Amino acid sequence: MTELKKPLAVVSVSGGKDSTATALLAMERMGLENCRFVFADTGNEHELTLDYVHEYLPTVVGSIVTLKADFTRQIAGKREYVKNKWPEKGVPQAIIERALSVLHPTGNPFLDMATWKGRFPSRKAQFCTQELKRRPIDQFMLDRLGEGYDLSSWRGIRREESQNRKDAKSRELAAEGWWIEHPIVDWTAQQTVDFVIGRGVRLNPLYSLGMKRVGCMPCINCGKDELLEIAKRFPEHVARIREWESIVCRSSKLAWTTFFTDGAEEDETNEAIFKRLSIDSRILWAQTAHGGRQQDFVRMEPPAACSSLYGLCE
Repeated sequence: MTELKKPLAVVSVSGGKDSTATALLAMERMGLENCRFVFADTGNEHELTLDYVHEYLPTVVGSIVTLKADFTRQIAGKREYVKNKWPEKGVPQAIIERALSVLHPTGNPFLDMATWKGRFPSRKAQFCTQELKRRPIDQFMLDRLGEGYDLSSWRGIRREESQNRKDAKSRELAAEGWWIEHPIVDWTAQQTVDFVIGRGVRLNPLYSLGMKRVGCMPCINCGKDELLEIAKRFPEHVARIREWESIVCRSSKLAWTTFFTDGAEEDETNEAIFKRLSIDSRILWAQTAHGGRQQDFVRMEPPAACSSLYGLCE
């Protein structure tokens, strides 16, 4: 008689409301003893999110395994390519030397990924999710598969989140053989918030500081209002992105790249793109009224002590 495999739900947690709700549902439906919780640290997280995941959430769900992508091998390969192939392509030696000066692993997944790629991810090329989250989590899954578990992968995605997710299924079979569960796929954001609070669980405190999302800080997809809120409340994160832009520019053959990369205009030079789309330029734009041509002094006022899109300050 064939021995039944033990079920194991691997639940991806990010510190956000959706993954927290998903974790709670997984515990209720699968039993805590049949769940493993994993956190893919992108290296672009807010300290409050790290505290929430490492300190608070384990009091609710138990142990959380932190995963980090490692780009040491890719950066070493890029160094060899720059040294041996860029001269053949006519790249000036000064640019080669500049790239080699920064092509060293830092241990920060987001920065190392961008340095290896010579650019930041964008809406059109959103490789950050695949490289920083999906690959490390999938490797964790494969390791558990090798241990003989009957696996399922639980992910907190919702159809209303974006155009890309509007047709997401509640359940689908991965190529590797495990089921992917999306238990809140048809929920609204407010339903998710209400569910978590209704279970007596606290939300990430960033939701009370004007944040719509609490993953990367900032996310390459963050909107105008969200970027302005980040600039007002967390200038140290703006300073970090400014430094990253400087480093990744040096790793690029083009010598110019920005954290927010979409929006290049026809015949625009790389230098002009950087001047218009750099983190500091985008924050200036976030301070403007509709149309982006004139600064709005109301938007520049200090943020409220508590600000929430989900009624958490009421």
